[in-house]
Amino acid sequence: MNVRVLRIELRRSVAPWAGAVTLTVSLAFLYLLSGPWWKGTALWTTQWTSMALWTRFLLVFLWPLAMALGALQGLRDHRSRMSELLTSTPRPARHRAATTAGATAITLASAFALLVLLGAVQVLGATEYTHLGWLPISLVGTLALVAGAVLGMGLGRSLPSPLTPPALAVAAFVFVNLLRLSTGSGIPTATAPTRVALLSPPVDEVRDVFLTLSAPVHLGQTVWLFGMAATGFALLAAATPRARLLALAPVLACAAVALLLFPSDPRRAYVVDEAAAAQVCDGPVCVATAHQDRLAGLAGPGKKALRLLRGVLGGEAPTSVRESTAPRGIFDPPDRSRTSVLVDFDDFVIADAKGEELTRVLLAQGMVPLCSARSANESGTLGEIAAQSVAAGWVLGDLRPFNGAMHASSDQLAAARPVLTELKALPWSEQVARVKSAHTAAVSCEGDPLDVLDGGTSR
Repeated sequence: MNVRVLRIELRRSVAPWAGAVTLTVSLAFLYLLSGPWWKGTALWTTQWTSMALWTRFLLVFLWPLAMALGALQGLRDHRSRMSELLTSTPRPARHRAATTAGATAITLASAFALLVLLGAVQVLGATEYTHLGWLPISLVGTLALVAGAVLGMGLGRSLPSPLTPPALAVAAFVFVNLLRLSTGSGIPTATAPTRVALLSPPVDEVRDVFLTLSAPVHLGQTVWLFGMAATGFALLAAATPRARLLALAPVLACAAVALLLFPSDPRRAYVVDEAAAAQVCDGPVCVATAHQDRLAGLAGPGKKALRLLRGVLGGEAPTSVRESTAPRGIFDPPDRSRTSVLVDFDDFVIADAKGEELTRVLLAQGMVPLCSARSANESGTLGEIAAQSVAAGWVLGDLRPFNGAMHASSDQLAAARPVLTELKALPWSEQVARVKSAHTAAVSCEGDPLDVLDGGTSR
């Protein structure tokens, strides 16, 4: 490709605008809209894998946009009525196609790279856990944008109509969302993509910081996208109907190969990043490597909570505090353990607590672990959170609500105060028996801990 010709192409084509629009739309979406990319532990600016997955998520609308912009570029010869003139020149059509496709590919790849770079700069200052496992996710995303634009160019040249760009944008958007709707329930906390669904360039919303795409998914998507780009380039250079028909072969063949490369088990599409989930400990208090910067603030309150639990529950008390890293579906109950107090930093009650408040939260979680929370940040039902308040208040001597819970403080206190008052009025041995029974009911997820604390009269 002649560098001088490429510079001219960059100046006189829509290629620079394609990159500018892509970057502007991405930044507007991320910074002007409030969404899950700004909440919980899977922020797009706090962990490398989350950043890469969230930028891939943006392909839901960036990929259709790239196809439409590519189609607009492909219409250029038709709009200028130069098609016959260009076919009469001795320069091979593939050379002109390479210049046109190369200019747009450079600008789109640069725009996506700048978006990833912006996220990377923020992640670099937000986490101590650094790795390169996120790179394949971003590289495949870049390839998806380029392949979509090149395919759009080829289709725009083959179907020279002003309606082609908007029609392609709508068709691509529908295609992507139909593939997303074809997923089944399971991992990662929302979906376990089927093989067909993995043909979609975007990924699902990021809900678990410990999950990443597996190597077979990267490989299959790369093959599929290269086939898409090859078809687009062949259509862009094709001069006869037969050549245009043959140009469809790469995308169809690569789609078939990609489906064979994708994992046969949908649950293997997203896998746990073992390095990120590995536990880093300070005595009996452990967090995942991805959150090792939280260990210093958790260690003191965690050790104190374990001492208090041992004094109340004796041999039944948990012996450690550790972060839960097990994958969890949206409607799955929280992970539970008889030997550990499990911490989930997506639970706002835990994530926002510090010092003595964190000790209270860990004590409550150890005595009455949650059973029915539908998602990590829901903090359980009102009955469960009230039971936790009663148990922690009974040990610490004062009743306080939990900040960050989905239930108002007044509702928590209204449900917990009469139960704690009645519990304290009982003989000491009966108080201890009820607290231990509530702990057993919560750990086994059988019965209502608040009902047990209230002697079977709470509703």
